[in-house]
Amino acid sequence: MAASGPTPHGTGFPAEGRCGYYVEKKKRFCRMVVAAGKRFCGEHAGAAEEENARKRILCPLDPKHTVYEDQLAKHLKKCNSREKPKPDFFIQDINAGLKDETEIPEQLVPISFLSEEQMGNLIKKLRKASEGLNSTLKDQIMSHPALHDALNDPKNGDSATKHLKQQVDGKHRKKNSVFERLQIDIQHLCLNKIPLLSKEKLPVVGIGKHLCGVATDLALRCLVETYAASCEERNEEPLAKRVKNDKTEKEINTLAKEGNEKNIPEKWTPVAGIVIALCCHHRCDWRHYVGKEYFRALGLGAVEFHYFQRMSSWATCGMQKTSLEASNISTKRKDKQNDGSEEHDDGGYRITDDSTESLPGFLTVEEKKKIGHLCKLLIDQGRINYLQQKGFNPALQYYTDPLVSLENVLLTALPNHSSSPETTA
Repeated sequence: MAASGPTPHGTGFPAEGRCGYYVEKKKRFCRMVVAAGKRFCGEHAGAAEEENARKRILCPLDPKHTVYEDQLAKHLKKCNSREKPKPDFFIQDINAGLKDETEIPEQLVPISFLSEEQMGNLIKKLRKASEGLNSTLKDQIMSHPALHDALNDPKNGDSATKHLKQQVDGKHRKKNSVFERLQIDIQHLCLNKIPLLSKEKLPVVGIGKHLCGVATDLALRCLVETYAASCEERNEEPLAKRVKNDKTEKEINTLAKEGNEKNIPEKWTPVAGIVIALCCHHRCDWRHYVGKEYFRALGLGAVEFHYFQRMSSWATCGMQKTSLEASNISTKRKDKQNDGSEEHDDGGYRITDDSTESLPGFLTVEEKKKIGHLCKLLIDQGRINYLQQKGFNPALQYYTDPLVSLENVLLTALPNHSSSPETTA
């Protein structure tokens, strides 16, 4: 970083007002804005001859960026990575769950280090624990009318259409709507300490788009245990349920004052619903997992969970079939793969008896994929069981085509007194 990278022939010049340092790895100039009269940005300032006398060091708070050594004290006071005052709704590890470190071995060998016998035993345990589970989930692929024109625009290619399907509109411009962004790890978030929620006493709907691995468990505990339990302990009564129709605010207030029965739930619960797009089961953590009791009831523990969550990546790792395997697939199976619906066939993810002799190093791509899906399903079933125990009616379903996203399973849950889709057994 002491000197500017060489500028290869034909690369041209940096954009006006941008850093003149050539980033060899990216084959382009740095795009950071430079100060008036300077050639390089702060990160690459050491490359300029006039600034060679000054030394840049790694920031002790975050080694991902550097700072002038003689300005370190000043930088530490304003660095974005500095520790900031904790808000009232920050409570250390409130959603982490009970710590039981005795169950977690200090060192677990990687899957690739397991013997064929050990791996075979793990797969047998997985298949036994998954007996009776419904691996063929229901399709619930829906689209909002607001997206109809954009999705059907003939100018869009496949990539643009896929991108539109993956987008979530975060720009809410409804008049009088209140939005608040909380920058906090879900592990430490206490919802009932948020002023808006504690003041209005409104039911909460938890929505998560691809809450990666352990974040799903932290979010469930945040909603179901931390928030719901605290509200029930205080016996808080809700305000009238808001009516979502074309009536004016005045009419709504009138209905609320009159105590119209249609506006008030028969039995109010702090959490009115949960919708979470699941993903990255390989990033789950036994310490925070909400389905521990479910696993224990099946005779499984921290060790099995560790390997199952690692094996779950086989479902979405993008492994390709060999030509030999492809030649043994029926025409019907090929058609299902071509339309992206192989995960919906009648066979589900069950491993056939004749595949049990195929040990880890010799598992076919298809067998690994099925095992990966079984691992995901079993982990999610623990979450289903947890929500059922907490008084919810949960379900798993596909919310988009696997061609759009391989992580296409949605977890939904409604309070038991509400009507809801059939739960996954």
